[in-house]
Amino acid sequence: MRRRDFLALSALAAASPLARAARHAPRVVIVGGGFGGSACALALKRLDASIDVALVDPDDRYVTCPLSNEAVVGLRTVDSLTISREGLRRAGVRYVRARAKAIDGARRVVTLDRGEALAFDRCVVAPGIRFLWSTPEGYDEAASERMPHAWKAGAQTKTLAAQLHAMDDGGVVAISVPTGLMRCPPGPYERASLVAEYLRQHKPRSKVLIFDANNHFPRQSLFTEAWNAAYRGLIEWIPSTEGGTVVAVDARNGTLRTGRGTERVAVANVIPPQAPDLIAADAGLAAGHGWCPVNPATFESAHVAHVHVIGDACIADAMPKSASAAASQAQQCAAAIVAALAGREPPAPAYDSVCYSLTAHDRAIAIHGRFHVENGQIRESAAAAEPGADAAAEAARAEAWYRDIVAAAFGA
Repeated sequence: MRRRDFLALSALAAASPLARAARHAPRVVIVGGGFGGSACALALKRLDASIDVALVDPDDRYVTCPLSNEAVVGLRTVDSLTISREGLRRAGVRYVRARAKAIDGARRVVTLDRGEALAFDRCVVAPGIRFLWSTPEGYDEAASERMPHAWKAGAQTKTLAAQLHAMDDGGVVAISVPTGLMRCPPGPYERASLVAEYLRQHKPRSKVLIFDANNHFPRQSLFTEAWNAAYRGLIEWIPSTEGGTVVAVDARNGTLRTGRGTERVAVANVIPPQAPDLIAADAGLAAGHGWCPVNPATFESAHVAHVHVIGDACIADAMPKSASAAASQAQQCAAAIVAALAGREPPAPAYDSVCYSLTAHDRAIAIHGRFHVENGQIRESAAAAEPGADAAAEAARAEAWYRDIVAAAFGA
């Protein structure tokens, strides 16, 4: 057989359905099963059911941070915020209950803590956050059992709720807010609002002190307006310029050392500074400041080819670190991966987010954002949080939004 005839036959054979079936289906491994990772898994299967999507996470149930402040004050249970992986399984996603130990972008392999290796054509890393212990001084994992952060919903949410319930009337609840990038920046101020409402009803001689390492916070004027109307005297916000930074804690004695002296409190909710989970740094995805730079149109890592980073761990410029932002990034990331696997250009990116912050059980502030990519950065296109918006209607929308995003991200 002449060489050109052999090559022609080989090309025909490779193009045949039988040959295509012999090749493996495209493989995507997703590390992390929160809002970003789970939403990306579902979006990939929806866009191309032939893709083998494996989602790796050690927890077979996920407790949502959105609405977890309501669980702190008894408006709902932690169980009501707990999502199974059944929706993912129904959609054809392979749920792998394990912890990712290493990601090798060069070899395109994710190694699990149990020794198994998962090969991938593309990998999506959505690991969430880790806490930077010892900031404040003395605040480590052991101290967090006495002074819970409750910034990852679950057991710590229950601990903080129990402490609040057991506190004597007249006690002080302190919330310590860190500086730097963090998950859900309005969250501490929502928590302060709901705790103040609880105290007003059940422990009216108590108060909330917000020790803040910052000098301003998201939608400060709207929160302040709500506090003045409903909780005058119950909430005191102490910015950094007035000694609000907590520099050390003594968990055994229940004291916080701040710029204005030592404060003894009944309940200390200490939220530590945050960074991406260590798997991101170990895989070479993080920059010097700890967060992960990405291509804003595809979320492919700026450091490791064929690996994408979404959610809290990535640098998304103007986008907040929130569940809705992570879910929006997941949709674009999935579309970009499907396009890359097919040899096409990714679709034009457009992102959105919404954060609802309750100021009472039946009142809320909404922060909406729309975003686009310009000059290699994600920029805000439009935002809305009108002071005249109906707070009761926003609270109802928050409930509907939660149901919708849980269904979209987890198939629940």
